[in-house]
Amino acid sequence: MVEMASEIDSDRFRTLIDINAQLNSSYTNYRSLLKTIVESAARLVGAEAASLALFDASTESLRFEIALGPRGTELQGKSVPAAEGIVGWVFKNRRSIIVNDAANDPRFSPKVSREISYSTNSILAVPLKIKDKTEGVIELINKASHGIFSSEDLKWVELFAVQAGIAFDNARQYEKTEQELIYLQHKVQQGEGWHPLIFSSGVMRDRLELVKRIAPSDASVLILGESGVGKELIAEQLHLLSKRSDGPFMRVNCAALPESLLESELFGHVKGAFTDAIENRTGRFEAANGGTIFLDEIAELPLKLQSKLLRVIQQKTFERIGSNETIKVDVRIIAATNRDIEKLVKNQEFRSDLYYRLNVLPIQIPPLRERLDDVPTLAEYFLKKFTRETNKGIMRFSESAMQSMLSYGWPGNIRELENAVERAVLLAKGQVITADDLMIGSKSSIEDEQFGGKDLREAITIFKKNYIESALERNRWNQTETARNLRIQRTYLSRLIKELNILQNKE
Repeated sequence: MVEMASEIDSDRFRTLIDINAQLNSSYTNYRSLLKTIVESAARLVGAEAASLALFDASTESLRFEIALGPRGTELQGKSVPAAEGIVGWVFKNRRSIIVNDAANDPRFSPKVSREISYSTNSILAVPLKIKDKTEGVIELINKASHGIFSSEDLKWVELFAVQAGIAFDNARQYEKTEQELIYLQHKVQQGEGWHPLIFSSGVMRDRLELVKRIAPSDASVLILGESGVGKELIAEQLHLLSKRSDGPFMRVNCAALPESLLESELFGHVKGAFTDAIENRTGRFEAANGGTIFLDEIAELPLKLQSKLLRVIQQKTFERIGSNETIKVDVRIIAATNRDIEKLVKNQEFRSDLYYRLNVLPIQIPPLRERLDDVPTLAEYFLKKFTRETNKGIMRFSESAMQSMLSYGWPGNIRELENAVERAVLLAKGQVITADDLMIGSKSSIEDEQFGGKDLREAITIFKKNYIESALERNRWNQTETARNLRIQRTYLSRLIKELNILQNKE
């Protein structure tokens, strides 16, 4: 008898060593590791069913992340209050337990068993601990041999749980490091990273006060305003003034990518999900976990992705393309658009339920022509920036240049002002920038210079070229966005660009 027990112990010890090797090789894939933990625990003691419930602090509940065995599919994803049932007792008391007559145990909650139509007889449950903190519960149900769990079974599962806890912690740290790396790479791609918010007008001071009031909240924010008014800068301030400021801030331009690529950019994909998916890819939502995601040009989001975004807002969950595994994230969403989104909702071009979810805290940013007090402040800031970059020494605006900027309408807003100052710094012959250097002179002088002596056909061609160049510049040479604003087909715009020999200024 002793010899048989020794053989069983020896077999289990070899199994435990094998399991440990599996755990150590799975830590780079968080979801895969969770499944390995559950499979291994069941294998160790011959359980018929097994699950792993992890604590969710936001809802004070235990969520069954992985469930295997009969009716496992129905159990997976369900949550129970952290103090309810046998798993709740184990979590609360941080102690292991064997219950071999579950139906008659006062701690047993039959609710889940009824919901998934599964008869529970015997239960073995142990806490999953990391550095003395309980993260969840490993639960094993019904010995496959129709026997009951023994104290020996409990001993081996507790030994296994120590290894599982270490692997679990390694996997979380790896995932966190991977997300931080993606975030840092994204910041490098964005250039200098954060941008200063420059203003002197009362109306922008009021907007910043509003930002300070709503930044601590996790509610969604919708920033409205014309192209170039500084919506991204407001989004940055909302993040930097929030409790998430130490977390990632991910930027996504919803108009910059086609639908197929945008879905992968937002939600990620698994290897083999489509032709070019040669490896797993973490999406921006996953990389933004614990921080903020800024969805610029949200009105351009295709309807299919609108429904997926709505689910992220409501349930904080999604799946990568090509995967059935549900990923849970904690992300604050800030969206922005330069379009009349209420009109789009009315025309059924944008989901009304998504609009109401995003529009919890709206912020309207006025155009530059309605806050001319900001023009001198912004112009001086850009002048210092570009003189430093071009090593042109100290420069200043002439009185006529400043008056020209104050009398201009700035249809391209701050972006157009920045371009005008950069161009003036490059073109100026001395240390003083004149109105002519800015190239935003009076309408009549421009017309005299451009159209004088030209016949009607030549004048129309000149006007058309200037008009399209201006529209392209306002939209950062994004042809899709430009065509939409001009209310023409993109193919027609491309043809005009070619016919009129319009070239992007690479200065």
